[in-house]
Amino acid sequence: MRLSEEQKAIVKQVGQEVFGNNVQLALFGSRLNDHVKGGDIDILVKSDKPMTGKMIKMLTMTARLQMRLGDQPIDILIYDPETPLSPVYEQALTNGELI
Repeated sequence: MRLSEEQKAIVKQVGQEVFGNNVQLALFGSRLNDHVKGGDIDILVKSDKPMTGKMIKMLTMTARLQMRLGDQPIDILIYDPETPLSPVYEQALTNGELI
């Protein structure tokens, strides 16, 4: 995983500030491969309960992470029971590593 312990702690803290303590946060995508350079930070926010205000929360988390981690590309997927299961969600749910 190409995130430092400090970066993982920041992602977890910001995710809980924005979405609450009842979500799981996972890293997926190219940052899981230690042999590749670059790539954006792909984060899955998973909740067992339906969420409201997903777009505002996603934008808030993205902005806070960019302020704390630096201006770099960050993609956030939000998955709850109302989210249709598309291939990108399947990949994130299957291959994501909990933060």
